[in-house]
Amino acid sequence: MDLLKEYLSAVEWRDIIFSGMRIMLILVVIWMLLIAVRGLLRRLERSLVHQGQEAGEVHSEAAKRAETLVRLLRQGVVIVVWLMGVLLVLRELGIDIGPILASAGIVGLAVGFGAQNLVRDVIAGFFMILENQVRVGDVAVINGTGGLVERVNFRTIVLRDVAGVVHVFPNGSITTLANMTREWSAFVFDIRVAYKEDVDRVVALLKEVGKELRADPHFGQLMQDDVEVFGLDKLDDSAVIIKGRLKTHPSKQWDVGREFLRRVKIAFDGEGIEAPWPQRTLYVGETGPASLAKMVKATNQDAVPAPDK
Repeated sequence: MDLLKEYLSAVEWRDIIFSGMRIMLILVVIWMLLIAVRGLLRRLERSLVHQGQEAGEVHSEAAKRAETLVRLLRQGVVIVVWLMGVLLVLRELGIDIGPILASAGIVGLAVGFGAQNLVRDVIAGFFMILENQVRVGDVAVINGTGGLVERVNFRTIVLRDVAGVVHVFPNGSITTLANMTREWSAFVFDIRVAYKEDVDRVVALLKEVGKELRADPHFGQLMQDDVEVFGLDKLDDSAVIIKGRLKTHPSKQWDVGREFLRRVKIAFDGEGIEAPWPQRTLYVGETGPASLAKMVKATNQDAVPAPDK
C-alpha cells in the first residue's frame, strides 16, 4: 500500500492531464479532417458525374467511374490521416516514434522495390479512369490488339477480340491506346470504279445512296450526319478510288457501313457502273513485230498436220 502511495505521489498528474487533453484534441482534429474530406470528395464525385454527362457519357457509367475514383481517394486519405494521428498519439504517450518511422521507411522501400510493377500498374490505371480514356463497352486497340473492353480495373484492362480471345493488359505496360468509339464513330470507305466511269456521276450516286440510308427508319437513327464524300482520292493501277466517311453513334459504324456498301452495290448494278478489273498494257519495241510474226508462223507450221504418205 505504501508502495502504491509512493508511486501515485511521484506521478506528474499535471503532465498526464495535459497529454490527455492534447490526445483528445488530436482525435477531434482527425474527426473534423475526415468530415471535411468526405464533403470534398462528395463534391468531387458530383463534379465528375456532371462532367461525364456533359461529354455525352451515360449517367450510370459516369457515376460508376466517379464512385470508383472517390472510393480510392477516400481510402488513401483515411489511411494517411489515421497514420499521422496514431504517430502523434504515440508521441504524446512518451513513445519514441523515430525507430518506428525508420522501420516503416525500410519496409516501404523493400515493398517498393518488390512491387514496383504493381504500383506502376495501379497509378497508370488510376489516371486512365480519372481521364476517362476508355470505358467498359468501348472498342479499343491496345498495343496493336483490338477488341471490346470488358473490364477496366486499377491494375489491368481486359479486351475480348472478334474471335472471342480474352486479352489482359497490365495498365503500366500500355504504350498505345486507341479508342474507336469515343463520343462518335466513323466508317471510312474507299469505292473503286473503272477509269471509264464518270467520277462526278459516281459521287452523286454515292450521295444519293447516303441520303436514302439517312432516311431509313432504322439505320438513320444510328447516323449523326449525312454521308461525306471527299472526292477522288487516288488513281490506282486499274481503278480510281473515291473516299468518303459516315459518322455514326459510338460502335455503330460497322452496321451502318455494311448496309451502305450493300446499297452501293445494288445502285452500281442498276446504273451499270463497272467494277474495276486488273489490266496490263504490253508495249512491243521496233523489232517486236518481225519477231512476233516469226513466232506466229512457226506456231502455225507446227499446228499443220503432216500429209499422209
